[in-house]
Amino acid sequence: MHYFDAQARDLAELAARGRGRRLIGREGADFASNDYLGLADSPALREAVVAALARGVPIGSGGSRLLRGNQTEHEALEADAAAFFGRESALYFSSGYAANAALLGTLPQRGDLVLFDELVHASAHEGMRLGRAETRQAAHNDVAAFAAAIADWRRAGGAGRVWIAVESLYSMDGDLAPLAELSALAAAEDAILLVDEAHATGVYGPQGQGLAYGLPTGNLITLHTCGKALGCEGALVTGPAVVRDFLVNRGRAFIFSTAPSPLMAAAVRAALRIVGEGDALRRALFDRVRTARAALGPLGVLDGPSQVLPLILGDDVRTMTVAGLLQESGFDVRGIRPPTVPAGTSRLRISITNNVTLADIAALADRLATLISATETAAA
Repeated sequence: MHYFDAQARDLAELAARGRGRRLIGREGADFASNDYLGLADSPALREAVVAALARGVPIGSGGSRLLRGNQTEHEALEADAAAFFGRESALYFSSGYAANAALLGTLPQRGDLVLFDELVHASAHEGMRLGRAETRQAAHNDVAAFAAAIADWRRAGGAGRVWIAVESLYSMDGDLAPLAELSALAAAEDAILLVDEAHATGVYGPQGQGLAYGLPTGNLITLHTCGKALGCEGALVTGPAVVRDFLVNRGRAFIFSTAPSPLMAAAVRAALRIVGEGDALRRALFDRVRTARAALGPLGVLDGPSQVLPLILGDDVRTMTVAGLLQESGFDVRGIRPPTVPAGTSRLRISITNNVTLADIAALADRLATLISATETAAA
């Protein structure tokens, strides 16, 4: 075992700080997943998959898209997605992580600037690490900070293209980006706006098309993950056709990956149809959100507009203790610690989905109130 002493020491240090991770199963009422509309295990998607198998859609792709892996279902999904999101083109990736890495590692060029919100996802950071452009961060949701950063970069001699990278709904705080103002800034600066719609797709927009739907599209690229409210897997990059073509030619995460399952592409096509007609699903979700905010707000859950309700407890160990006790009580709530969130802001990330009932929400609030009081007493 001495071959892995460094790794063992690192794991021991994480455990001592209350930051060790382990895989645990799916048990209890779902207050943890991103399956916001409850589609992942729905009869509607099951029927769509059975129908796809019946019409001969294969399970595996057999290779990368540029070899023999390009299947009819991939292209049909991309055509459907482009139409659904109102864009010129779409490109299907195996995951949102791969899509973000390809976008930010491929599109911005040497001499450009990627200006990103300080709370963007780890996959965006991975893409920027792989890319050739300069990178700077701006204070969260602060449009004036974005504008000032661009002005500072220009004064220092920056002459390339500016790429503004944000999320439309931030998955750890549950707040929304000021997209209209950011779009106006991008237009004024001749910049490109990259919007990760991971937690908004299916939930927001006229038919679930996301929060960026309706913005000017000439300088807009959007990323729609398929493994959250769509209940499937993968991610769709939508934008001008030149973006798709460039990623096909230069995006290493696309070029050198086996193509996603054609059966999953067929499932995503069905999910787009379902969410397009899913007003009832969205109403049901936000009925639950309103109930949860009323019940959990007095316990300290951050006020906000979305289905993500964070309760910041601060201390890593206390956070994981409360999460574990909730799980033992039948509520699947997960604790989130640094580096996923800033130091000192460890939290319970309470996710509201159509997989829980109003009674589940009331029971969670009762149990959580008891645990917060008990752990405060223990800490004292």
